[in-house]
Order: sequence, then structure tokens, then C-alpha cells
Amino acid sequence: MSDILDRLGETLEARKNASPDSSYVAKLYAKGTDAILKKIGEEATETVMAAKDGQAEKIIYEVADLWFHTCVLLAHAGLKPSDVLNELARREGLSGLVEKANRNE
Repeated sequence: MSDILDRLGETLEARKNASPDSSYVAKLYAKGTDAILKKIGEEATETVMAAKDGQAEKIIYEVADLWFHTCVLLAHAGLKPSDVLNELARREGLSGLVEKANRNE
């Protein structure tokens, strides 16, 4: 499963060197962080709407879009999907209440 995320991360990294005219992702990178964040916000809203509709196919489609654009943000910030997977692994078996209480807020 993480193989697809690794490949996506590699592709997104490669798009940093692409012309904005040749790649949707390169165009997002060229527009900067605010454009990427706006797209994540749009996809999050569409995910919520799909969940409210309760149609599994729509939920999957919108979550895929949300994950994709979140991976774009990670790459833009010099991070990889594996960084998030490692954080999830660190939290595995830890109560959500305990994890939240341990955060430095």
C-alpha cells in the first residue's frame, strides 16, 4: 500500500523541475503554498459533501483527491508521504486521548 504513496511522492518531487505549462502539479508549485492550500480546502469540502451524500464511490473519489493534494503540499514542503506514515506508526496503539494530552500545545 505504501508503494503507491512512495511512487506518488517521487512523481511529485520530479514535477518540481517541470514547466508549469506541462504539468498540473508544476503549475500548483509555481502558484505557491496558498494555491496548494486553497486546493486542499476545496477537496476537503468536497470530501465532506460526498460523505454527507453517503455514496461510497464518491467518498473514495474525493478522499483520493484530498490525499493527492495533501501529498502535493508535503512535496512542496520537502516532506514525503512516508513521513506521515511514520507518524501514524508512532501513534499506533496509543490512545487518541493520551496522544492529544502529550502534544506540546
